[in-house]
Amino acid sequence: MAILIILCLLLAPIASTADHIAPQSDRIKTIRSLKKLDEFPLYTMRFYGDYDLPDYAHDASFPKNMRDGISYGDLSSWACTCFSAKTEQGIQILGRNFDWNDHPALLLFTDPPKRYASVSMVDISYLGYAKSDSPEKNPGGLFRSPLLPFDGMNEQGLAVGMMALPTAKAPQDPKKQTVSSLLIIRMMLDYAKNVEEAIAIIENFNIDFQGGPPLHYIITDRSGKSVVVEFVNHKISVLRNTHPWQVVTNFIMTGLSQENSLASCWRYKKVWETLENQVTMASLSNALSLLKDVSQSNTIWSAVYDTSSLDFLVVMGKKYGLVHEFNLKQAVSDQ
Repeated sequence: MAILIILCLLLAPIASTADHIAPQSDRIKTIRSLKKLDEFPLYTMRFYGDYDLPDYAHDASFPKNMRDGISYGDLSSWACTCFSAKTEQGIQILGRNFDWNDHPALLLFTDPPKRYASVSMVDISYLGYAKSDSPEKNPGGLFRSPLLPFDGMNEQGLAVGMMALPTAKAPQDPKKQTVSSLLIIRMMLDYAKNVEEAIAIIENFNIDFQGGPPLHYIITDRSGKSVVVEFVNHKISVLRNTHPWQVVTNFIMTGLSQENSLASCWRYKKVWETLENQVTMASLSNALSLLKDVSQSNTIWSAVYDTSSLDFLVVMGKKYGLVHEFNLKQAVSDQ
């Protein structure tokens, strides 16, 4: 199945921009669905119809200004935390803190033809929007939002998160096409129904980190499988979960003992020891509380994905008393 997915990706016709694919009626419905949910601000939008995946030869969807003025060797002031775990009911979840600069966010629902429906979080500053802007007054940039997922989950229960690293050296095979470090998340959400298919997608493309910080990824699905995918010495390293949980922050885990991992990051240690003691999360709210415990001054959002029910919780700007709740199936079925 994974091979067929890759062939479809490689053989699919691709146009050059997202703007001209959607009929005018779909564009109007998309913009009409845009809503401001809180004052952080967080917006939500349902993308109607298809969107264009850019030419697989270099894509610039992780914009240059994301790396300007940032030293990736110092992760003390910005970072991210992700973990996969099970609830007491045996449901696989993904928890994620996105720690970055103070930017506006978009919760995006997509359901493209012949691909999987998904929900994803997008930092829309990289689409040209400041926190003080009103995207509904100038919505053109939002038509590129499907190409910039920072984390997300699809209707098959595949959930993906990414975290920055000081370095990531991905293989560069001249026989393979190259995609950006965020576009590969979109491809996983659109085409992979489980962890193995997501790994196959990563393995069949070169990933370009030149437009943003080096990354590694955590991927989980409703079966309970979870992996961390890293890029070390121009090779892909797949670290599979050996416990009912898996934790990842902002250090390279490949070749590192568990003892050294625990000593590498206080957030990693806190989440690991909590999951080791509890084994399961009592609820999505319990997972959100753990994210609160490891949040930082620059945590933009905290999110929890339920790979079974497809429920999704998000908190903006550490306001854990204001939890936004959604369901992927309900969101994409609403017309």
